[in-house]
Amino acid sequence: MYLTIKEPTKKISSHAVNVWRMSNTIGHTVALIILAVLLYCSHAFGWYSWVPIVLYIFIGLFTVSAIYSIFIEPTFLQRTWRYEVDEEFIQLKEGKWNESHTIIPMEKVEVVKTEQGPLLRKFHLYNIVIGTTTSSHTIPAIPKDLALDLKARIATFAKVTEDDVAEGEVTDESE
Repeated sequence: MYLTIKEPTKKISSHAVNVWRMSNTIGHTVALIILAVLLYCSHAFGWYSWVPIVLYIFIGLFTVSAIYSIFIEPTFLQRTWRYEVDEEFIQLKEGKWNESHTIIPMEKVEVVKTEQGPLLRKFHLYNIVIGTTTSSHTIPAIPKDLALDLKARIATFAKVTEDDVAEGEVTDESE
């Protein structure tokens, strides 16, 4: 007997591309600065002759990685990310070549929370984190109003109590 479950259709925010680009740019910039400082130190202090060669290789690899993760990956992720929430399941689907389709039964959901860092805050986005007994799953880059509504709907469907809402969480009553 097979379940027939409709494919997820809801997309994450298009602003996710900007958030991921900024985040990846910061991470790769820090890594390249560290490599540049190490390269300078290797020349200034006369380290072994193979050290600069290895550092140049790392700089080249990080540059290629930066080009991919800043210009290509965020757009690709945003286009392929889908989610769906109904009374029975939460579905998360991502990827084109390496496709991942996760189905979370509502009765397994124990905790629902929203997360927002400085970059997400700049674009008024939240990540929704769904916790089960054995793992946690994230729906990234959801607009604020939709994220708070979605969190409340998931909590209602999963029968999550007030004690399960993470401390410091924004609830509808506190706004």
